[in-house]
Amino acid sequence: MATEKHLSITLIFSPAPREFRELLLVLPIGCTVAQALHASDILNGIPVSELSTLSLGIWGRKVGASDVLQDFDRLEIYRALTVDPKVARRERFVRQGAKRAAGLFAKRRVGAKAGY
Repeated sequence: MATEKHLSITLIFSPAPREFRELLLVLPIGCTVAQALHASDILNGIPVSELSTLSLGIWGRKVGASDVLQDFDRLEIYRALTVDPKVARRERFVRQGAKRAAGLFAKRRVGAKAGY
């Protein structure tokens, strides 16, 4: 819980797929995103070349390093995408194939046309 002089901030970072770090920070009121990152020391082991590709957000909304944090904010650090999600979906479909109808067409009436 935050007192009248401090903020409670949750910091989330995923350095690799299927791995994440979550820190609870107690910071002074008026603290910026950059100050929170510096205080957390979470990016210490990250190579400098990767630091430029990271994005920042609060509750899924992109923010800059100079934005001021509010109490109970969830500060998130995003990695750059390695594969376009649309391309990954197409490749996954090619590998899997159309095994059975999926989505809206999963339940078909006997004798019905495809897609109805």
